[in-house]
Amino acid sequence: MSGSVLYAVVCGSPATAGVGNLVSLAQERGWDVCVVATPDALKWLDVPGLVKQTGHPVRHRYKYPGDPDVLPAAEAIIVAPATVNTVNKWAAGIADTLALGLIVEGLGLGLPIVAVPYTNRAMAAHPAFGESIARLRSWGITMIYGDDVLELHQPGVGENRSDFPWHLPLDALEAHPSVQAQRITGSEAVD
Repeated sequence: MSGSVLYAVVCGSPATAGVGNLVSLAQERGWDVCVVATPDALKWLDVPGLVKQTGHPVRHRYKYPGDPDVLPAAEAIIVAPATVNTVNKWAAGIADTLALGLIVEGLGLGLPIVAVPYTNRAMAAHPAFGESIARLRSWGITMIYGDDVLELHQPGVGENRSDFPWHLPLDALEAHPSVQAQRITGSEAVD
């Protein structure tokens, strides 16, 4: 995937602090990674460290009129961890943050998108959350979710976990048919 641009969209969750793991894994596989954060995700991020690691600014708000784009255009998106708030707003087409705007637009552009919802048992029990996951799946979004992926925890203990499966969304993305086709086309161009 040499040179292919991956947006790593992160939400306000304790697991967000580990997004550098996703960046490293993706870079090892040849992705040019840009991190985009929801406003609430910023409290979990080492922004200077991610800027150094990716070579790109960490974006978290819409740009002002006339400002240049500072990130290359995304060719694929991973949303991880995806909070209940983000999943429900995304399924409803709400784009009130840059992160949501990019994933709403990404769906419309047909970009390959993989999301890993992460929440606690109580929040996951709300009917809208399951409906939103099903709706996004029906629209072609790869949703990696369930106790077989990452067992839901009780409220108030999410900060004590360090088992977020950063490799899974990357593996799923690279298995996506459009990414596979891009690899074939890219390798033929090199030959």
